[in-house]
Amino acid sequence: MNINTLNIFVATASHGNHEEMRQALDFKKNVSQNNGAMKNNLLVRVAAVWAALFLGLLVVRAVETEQSAPDFTLTDIGGKTHSLSDFRGKTVVLEWMNQGRPFVVKHYDSGNMPAMQRDAIADGVVWLVINSGCKGAQGDLDLAEVKSWRKEKGASFTAYFRDRDSSVGHLYGAKTTPHMYVISAEGTLVYQGAIDSIRSAKISDIDQAENYVRSALKDISDGKSVRTDTTRPYGCSVKY
Repeated sequence: MNINTLNIFVATASHGNHEEMRQALDFKKNVSQNNGAMKNNLLVRVAAVWAALFLGLLVVRAVETEQSAPDFTLTDIGGKTHSLSDFRGKTVVLEWMNQGRPFVVKHYDSGNMPAMQRDAIADGVVWLVINSGCKGAQGDLDLAEVKSWRKEKGASFTAYFRDRDSSVGHLYGAKTTPHMYVISAEGTLVYQGAIDSIRSAKISDIDQAENYVRSALKDISDGKSVRTDTTRPYGCSVKY
């Protein structure tokens, strides 16, 4: 494995989360220090990490834009069971979230996400919030905590789900919080990726950014194809 191959690998891993990038840089350093004199066991370890990271990146693309959105069934914090297919005929937004992470805090403390939810729901859109953190992970709030947080932030989602076995998160390849998906009334995934175009946790950047979710919903409302249908999500990693 030469240095050019390693550089390509590191560049590829940079499209994943921070942990993937750290691992990529770590084994690039290990390879460089061995200066071509790698032993077989190190080669095996490098190949295994590379394969794991590559497959992990493929998960992000497991749900293809312009294909049918996979159905799922979850129980909301109020005890009601919903399936995505229940909302066929309506546009649906999926928002992956973790209340305590800085990129989520940015969009809730500023009022940006609650305003998006209110406007979308007023237009007949269904807004589903999913927390795919495993049981006991940071951000795994109970019913009372979610209700308190919702009231404090003025959140206006249709339903909030605790996907504690992470099955739906993995099904959609959700990588970050937030990670946004828009599904048409026909059940087609028409947008997936970042909430907006500026990858920062600064509230001051919100007004300067293109809001990809609002743009997608407007295109749908106007009867147009979604112009920007896939972007790279940003935020903290989902706590699988």
